[in-house]
This record gives sequence, C-alpha cells and structure tokens, in this order.
Amino acid sequence: MNERHIDLSHTIKNGLITYKGLPAPLICDFLTRKDSEKFYNKGTTFQIGKIELVGNTGTYIDCPFHRYENGKDLSEVALSRFVNLDAILIEAHYKNGIEIGIDYFKGKELKDKVVLVYTGWSALWATDAYFEDHPFITEEAALFLEAQGVVLVGIDSHNIDDTRTNSRPVHSILLNKEILIVEHLNNLQTLVGKDFVFTAAPPKIENMGTFPVRAFATVKK
Repeated sequence: MNERHIDLSHTIKNGLITYKGLPAPLICDFLTRKDSEKFYNKGTTFQIGKIELVGNTGTYIDCPFHRYENGKDLSEVALSRFVNLDAILIEAHYKNGIEIGIDYFKGKELKDKVVLVYTGWSALWATDAYFEDHPFITEEAALFLEAQGVVLVGIDSHNIDDTRTNSRPVHSILLNKEILIVEHLNNLQTLVGKDFVFTAAPPKIENMGTFPVRAFATVKK
C-alpha cells in the first residue's frame, strides 16, 4: 500500500512563545563542534545540543497527569495510544464562529477514533492575534465526545478550552477519561477529504503530563 506522511507540527525554535506567560525555549550548544575537536581525531567533530523548555511548547500532547495528580503521566500511557490511530477530520473554520459546539460532531463515526478539529487558526501562529479570541470546543461538545468513546482530540488552535475564562472544562472532561489532547496542530487543511491515521508520540518521561510531539498523519495515496 502506498502511503505518505504529512507533518502536522509547528517547528520549535529558540525564543518561540507558545503560550503567553510561559517561558520560551532556550536552545543552544552544550558542546560546540569547535570545542569537540580536542576529544576526537582530526576532522572528526560533534555538536551536542542543549534545550530548556516547558512541556507546553510548540505542538504538544496532554496526558491525564497534566490535569490530575493521580492521572497517568507520559511514561505510563501505553505506546499504542500514540501511534497509528484511526482518525477523522472535523472542519470548523473560525470564520464561522469560534465556539465549536456539539453540532459539528453529531452524525459522525467517532468511537475509538482520534478527532482532529480543523479551525484554520494555525495560519496565525507566531503572531499576537494567535493568542486572543481563538476557537475552542464547548463543554457540551466535550461531554458528547467523551460519551462517543473517542481516544484523542486535537485542535489547530491556541487552546482546546476557552481561555477568556479560568475554567477548563474540556481538559477536565477528556483527561478524566484518559482521552488525550493535542494542541497547536498545523497543516490540517491538507487532510480535508482524506483517509488517514494519526501519530503523536512524546518521550517516555516520568512526572510530566505534557510534552512536544512530532505529530503527523499517514495518508493513503
């Protein structure tokens, strides 16, 4: 079977602000190629990079521990929950309104699937507008998705919840049922009308509930 992969992630760069109020990543050399010359034979050099970042950087996945103290962290969620998952794309462009309600999901085959919500908001990535009045999933829609038995919900917006308030019902509902969340997706417009599976695997880290992923879709040609 012929397949192709579509990258759904934003690039993480030094100084990137993903969420206002959280620090940008610091990416630098721990060992430069010049400094490595003294350790190896002539003409053989290596670079060892160093990165300092918060988990909520770039395109990232939320596990239950992000919201709940006793929830599963990145190391405890089974690998099968991250890789080659049957997926469906829901078109909910922000020009039609930023509230993504239950009607967008009714009548769709959702059980045991990844639900990716394409809003078009990723076009504003790395601009001031990206952080304000962004599309979000409503509490009613989250309850519906939970009842339908979805396994992961992703969105190409700044947050799956409405950040104009301090309430986070969508995170609370989904992560309580071990339904994973991926935020800040990119390139979802390339999946319109296509059959695909979804992968977003984080490193295996204890005591962290959120971390960047290289999210991608595998599409049948």
